[in-house]
Amino acid sequence: MSSASSVPASPPRPSGATPVLSAVPDMAPEPSTRLLLLLLLGAALLPRLVLMPFNENYYGDAVARTELAERWAREPHVITSYGDGAYQFGPLHLYVVGAALKVVEDKALAGRLVSLLFGVLSVVPLFALTRRLFGWRAGVWASLAFSVWGMHLQMSTTAASEALSLFFMLWVFALIAEGLDENRLGPLFGAGVVLNLACAVRYDAWMFIPLLSVALLFWGEDRVAALTRAVGFGLLCLPFPLLWMQGNEMAHGDPFFPITAVEQFHADWTREGVARVGQLRYRLESLGFWPGVALLTLSPGVALLGMVGMWRSWRERPDTRWLVLAALVPTAYFTFRAAVLLNFQPLGRFTVTEVAVLLPFLVPGLEAWRGAGARKAVAGVSAVLAVAVPLALGLYTFRADGRWQDSLRPVSPTSTNPVPLMQVARFLKEEVAAKGGAAVVDQDPSYMDLQLAFFSGLPDERLARVRWETFRKHLREAQPEYLVRFDQGTLVSDPGVKLEGRTLTLDGVAYEEQDGFSAPLHVYRRR
Repeated sequence: MSSASSVPASPPRPSGATPVLSAVPDMAPEPSTRLLLLLLLGAALLPRLVLMPFNENYYGDAVARTELAERWAREPHVITSYGDGAYQFGPLHLYVVGAALKVVEDKALAGRLVSLLFGVLSVVPLFALTRRLFGWRAGVWASLAFSVWGMHLQMSTTAASEALSLFFMLWVFALIAEGLDENRLGPLFGAGVVLNLACAVRYDAWMFIPLLSVALLFWGEDRVAALTRAVGFGLLCLPFPLLWMQGNEMAHGDPFFPITAVEQFHADWTREGVARVGQLRYRLESLGFWPGVALLTLSPGVALLGMVGMWRSWRERPDTRWLVLAALVPTAYFTFRAAVLLNFQPLGRFTVTEVAVLLPFLVPGLEAWRGAGARKAVAGVSAVLAVAVPLALGLYTFRADGRWQDSLRPVSPTSTNPVPLMQVARFLKEEVAAKGGAAVVDQDPSYMDLQLAFFSGLPDERLARVRWETFRKHLREAQPEYLVRFDQGTLVSDPGVKLEGRTLTLDGVAYEEQDGFSAPLHVYRRR
């Protein structure tokens, strides 16, 4: 596509600086990009393959997303609204996991393989983005830091949506960098198309439509070219959001119905959080949440170098300010809502894109240190911490329950369900499902019943789940021999249930509690 303007695409970049991590002059030829990418893809794949046999679907609604994808795979159709099969989730992730379920029979594995694929492939746009802005050496170090990023190790080995969403967002950023660097509209318009895909996966991507459009409007000196870029990009971002809003308007009377549902979840979580720790502490924790996640999951060295690199680039490289804003504006928005308005619960998964944007700025942050010796020392310490911190965090939370383990597990490299729950799930899988049996599963207010049913291996027709409106129908048809009750479950409040000591009677059928299981789960067998 022809150039949008004859004005230079970007401000001049600094030249002649000594390379940070090598004595090789800047003008040394760049290694083969294909070879670099293959090596970097391998570096990203290796730790994720190590974790695949151990990690389990837990956070990020991985289980709920997989079950919805399974339903879609049984009856494929175009999902048009919240009530059409997506609920509060974006439909694209359900399509992709559903397609994987057609190939991979193990539903606990299919979604995880999708995340693994796109999690590893994220190295490609990250390297492309960083290489274009700061050179190939910076691209290599950003990609290596990404390969051991603790939180992403979990997200790319479980069936949640963040790995797919981040892949699209990094692709968007890489295309924008290409379009601005080469002063071409084609890559920018391509970025708008890809942003549709990100918006179809997660709703937090929607804010990047106005944010990046405004950033493009104020980039460069040619106002006509800037307006052309911003308007063209913005318009091409709109097809999916508009169609999705129309579908929800027609189905539910509210174009933002799924977002409203998500907002209600956050409002409830915020009230619970404030009631638990107090308003002042909740505000303070929310204020430091985004930088805290970066420091903990990227490691202090990598995160601080990225932050310093952002600050330095903002001052010295105006052509990179759009990317800095892509990290700072969402961070400020969510922090304001959580710390000031008290209507948002900070979650590690909402920080993923912003934390990832720190990675291209690692080498600029390292260049802020004076002296080659100091830079090499800082680089060495940061590299050690980048591996040691996620490793220590992963080992600390692996199959361990407790206050601190439960708090850190959402951002840990290892994702494991509570030990008592998996003990019962294995029992149901080996002693009930494998022998053609059936079971009753209580409804837990923390949604642990979803996890238990998922890992039990029992098909729906052999499960009577209290959560279902068809509970009594399944109970009559399945005639379950076993029953699982949660301490805070709703089953005991059912008019047809009577609990006396170790005996639970359901609709006149007595179940006796079995030994060998730990609270908050209790396993009963029909007399």
